[in-house]
Amino acid sequence: MSIQINEKYTLQLLDTLLNTPSPSGYTHHIMKIIEIEASRLGFSYERNAKGGTIITLPGEDNSRTIALSAHVDTLGAMVRSITSNGTLKLTSIGGFMMNSIENEYCIIHTRSGKSYTGTIMSTAPSVHVYSGAREFKREESHMEIRIDEMVETKQDVLDLGIGVGDFISFNPRAEFTASGYIKSRHLDDKASVSALFALLESAKSTQWKPKHQVKLLISNYEEVGHGTAYIPSDIDEMIAVDMGCIGDDLSCKETDVSICAKDSSGPYDYEMTSRLIELAKASDIDYAVDIYPFYGSDATAALRGGNNIRAALIGPGVHASHAMERTHKKAVINTARLLAAYITA
Repeated sequence: MSIQINEKYTLQLLDTLLNTPSPSGYTHHIMKIIEIEASRLGFSYERNAKGGTIITLPGEDNSRTIALSAHVDTLGAMVRSITSNGTLKLTSIGGFMMNSIENEYCIIHTRSGKSYTGTIMSTAPSVHVYSGAREFKREESHMEIRIDEMVETKQDVLDLGIGVGDFISFNPRAEFTASGYIKSRHLDDKASVSALFALLESAKSTQWKPKHQVKLLISNYEEVGHGTAYIPSDIDEMIAVDMGCIGDDLSCKETDVSICAKDSSGPYDYEMTSRLIELAKASDIDYAVDIYPFYGSDATAALRGGNNIRAALIGPGVHASHAMERTHKKAVINTARLLAAYITA
């Protein structure tokens, strides 16, 4: 079966997702968007206890269930403390280099629902003032947030309603270029979420069904390691859809769908991975097979959570992961095409 993927829909949804703040632990706003869109397309969903969403795509034979997972949670930070001069110290959410967020604009999300803008900086932010600014080590203890409000003391900040434990999201700076590139923070993993919704939109608009029941697991704690530690008990196999790495000793390009044979958790299922490679070849989909030694996925969490499943991992190739990321629309569409081929084969 040849499945048509609506590129315009996919990229429009991706733009919306990228511009919705959702660091791990602060995903309730983006989950509302996910659930509204699932309902608009006519698919039922449920929430798990920690706020992840499970969307069901009925199949021709519902005696077997395949899970496709992707995560909407992103890297981010929280307020660790407030300094005496009115800046914020931060604690990171997820694994990233501090120099990758230096001088980035951010939003502080208070518990009362207010939000304030700011800039993440080192505590030696100017070469005109600090003699060692260039060599100054960028680490968490050396970073702070300059708030865009008239604050000079800790009390000034407290009076705004900002407190320890408030979430901090990074400006994604999402851009879609005429050449088809998408550059933004948080393509990991919102590019994959848009690919999953491309399947739902295609199933609705062209009235096809997968061979077996499919459950889309939209997780919200992947960046901190437990996004899908629990999954519904009727799932037989699972494909985690997450970004493919690009760089040293890797084959993946920004136009490819990456098929991961092994990551830090070990090898993925032999038969599933082989089948994905065969389908990519048969469907003339640009792909690469790679190994990611410093990587874990929602499939990793599910397997380590004791779930009786087999699992695989694929996703669009993303350059500079956990920094200023970039992919190409072809990679997102190729990911959706390969998933479509797998669930209809």
